[in-house]
Amino acid sequence: MNGTAHMAAGAAAGFITANSIGADFASTATLVTFGGISGLIPDLDIDGKLSNKVTFSSKMIRAAALVIGLLMMMYSFLEEGGSDQWIGLGYGAGILLLSTFITQRRMLTFTGIAVTVGGWHINETWLCLLGIYIVIASLVSHRSYTHSVIGIIYFGFIARYLESSLMIQGVFEACMLGYASHLAGDMKVLPFNRRGVKLFLPFSSKEM
Repeated sequence: MNGTAHMAAGAAAGFITANSIGADFASTATLVTFGGISGLIPDLDIDGKLSNKVTFSSKMIRAAALVIGLLMMMYSFLEEGGSDQWIGLGYGAGILLLSTFITQRRMLTFTGIAVTVGGWHINETWLCLLGIYIVIASLVSHRSYTHSVIGIIYFGFIARYLESSLMIQGVFEACMLGYASHLAGDMKVLPFNRRGVKLFLPFSSKEM
């Protein structure tokens, strides 16, 4: 399934949750939104459809680092003298070297670290857990742990703390159903999926 279909399935899960608890219009809109977002979350793994959309482009960051490194080297060569010149040239060369290691995978990892620190700074447990989730997602292959029972259980903690923080009934259920809808949509039993999901990692790598 593509990202639009996953989001639609998640949003439907949020609507079903809202309808089951008799939520008002504002709460229904919130649950539909959270369900739709949760339906996309498993694809935060590095090869997933969502990972490139939550970080800056690695190409853009790499280009910016190259420009900064070259400018620093030029400035040091033209304006500085003695040891300061060599230090400036060294820093510039170091930035140029580091720019070659900037990849989308590392950008996703940095994003997860930033989200974790942000959650810790504002004392939001769900945001810290989400940041850790993003870091882990950046280190695993597509349709592996984020598409497993372990992924669902971990996301359940995020959803529980999110509901506690927002104090909106049904957030946990909408998020969990939205997440589960993604895994169901990626299963091999559906005729349009050539690959399935390894639900029981690390105990079994069999695709479902």
